[in-house]
Amino acid sequence: MPTELRNFLTLSYDELEEMNLRAKEQRSKRIPLDKVKEDRLKYLTDEKGIKAVTVLFSDLEGRLHMLDYDKKFLLKSWDNLTFDGSSIRGFTAQRESDLRLGIDWAAFYWAPADIFGSGKVLVFGDVIDKGGTPYAADMRGMLKAYAQGLNKSKGYTLNAANEIEGFLFKGSDAERHFHETHRFEYVNTGGYYHSLPGDALRTFIDTTAEVQRAMGFQNEKDHPEVAPSQFEINYGYGEVVSAADQIQLYKLICRQIATNMGLTASFLPKPVVGVNGSGMHTNVSISEDGKNLFWDAKGEEKLSKFGWSFVDRILTHGNDICLLLNASVNAYRRLDPHFEAPNQIKASAVDRGSMVRIPIGNEKSMRVEVRSVAPDSNPYLVLLSIFKTGLDGETAKIKNLRQAERYLPDNIYDALENFRKAEWTSKLLGEDVKARYADLKQAAADRCPRALGTFVKAPEVQYHHEVYNQYLWNLF
Repeated sequence: MPTELRNFLTLSYDELEEMNLRAKEQRSKRIPLDKVKEDRLKYLTDEKGIKAVTVLFSDLEGRLHMLDYDKKFLLKSWDNLTFDGSSIRGFTAQRESDLRLGIDWAAFYWAPADIFGSGKVLVFGDVIDKGGTPYAADMRGMLKAYAQGLNKSKGYTLNAANEIEGFLFKGSDAERHFHETHRFEYVNTGGYYHSLPGDALRTFIDTTAEVQRAMGFQNEKDHPEVAPSQFEINYGYGEVVSAADQIQLYKLICRQIATNMGLTASFLPKPVVGVNGSGMHTNVSISEDGKNLFWDAKGEEKLSKFGWSFVDRILTHGNDICLLLNASVNAYRRLDPHFEAPNQIKASAVDRGSMVRIPIGNEKSMRVEVRSVAPDSNPYLVLLSIFKTGLDGETAKIKNLRQAERYLPDNIYDALENFRKAEWTSKLLGEDVKARYADLKQAAADRCPRALGTFVKAPEVQYHHEVYNQYLWNLF
């Protein structure tokens, strides 16, 4: 169809940034949802150039799913968007398949037409059970309810920012073809901070940064990482649900841009043995009426007693929640101490092998950094488990807890055993969701060689939850 006949919405990057920042400000100011809904419905009605609304949600393992609804249909039926939950891994059984998508009108994004197509806007959805309540396996809904509950009962705002590393490889769908090629090819071998203007890695990073800026990410810095063809694109702090949404958008943007370039953006934690893996260092803090509760000018490392109690609970339950932070067979290659792996269950201001680091901060920026998180984990599940553990978990009576010689597991089977046995994970997720999650991880683990060995095996990529290919999975 000739493009000149189309009149779908296309906005400049400056216009996109302005509109997305305005929506972000509404979220941060907690504008009443009824008012936001009214504004969005009026906008969709008045803006003739929009043809479809893309509704996003994530499954239990963290895979992002997207449904495009015709705008005219959505305007009539936004409060009754049903879908088959039995088709989503970790959701309902076939006998109880109907679920509903509730629109989170505050989580609304305008996206660049040259990347996402013209005439579309994005919005995140909440999964609703048949009875009209938040669905227990929808971790976004669970995180949102937890954060809102704390804000209402204690006035807390949960804040997070994530440093998400990834690799850029030659060829499109490089992960899907790994069982045929048995190798990933770098697009750049320059290493840390090193990339020439205009080479493939730099072009990818620059384009991704431009799209993020247009979508209101408020970028901070971007650069090639330590390993060849590795990248990191950092952006600002945000309220916890918005921060988790941005992780999903970040990975979506990276993958789309890489595909447009005939390349693959991979968030496997350790796709290549012998070089540094990719992490998702997760920085968290809690504020009350604008005051950072983790800051104390006289505290150890300037971290308050409240902040240290938070850290102690994370360390206590480090092995319990490891499977939530490191969700794949491949993730345990990254917990290799020879490559600055954060596999020691301790806290430190300087030791990057520690599970928890206390970065240098001030009254505004003081935070706790959980370093043992892999980039392929479910961001909503990660942030729920970190905040809920840090606030509601127990504190072990271990001598010198913050520096004790304890280590995270180096394989998924030990992590699974710890997760299943832990009383805390039952409190964290509930028995039903805990069992579903463990069964999914067990099924993937059982398809892979038990011993990781010295090279990446095809099944740990082929049956990885983010690379999930239903056809190949069913051939097993």
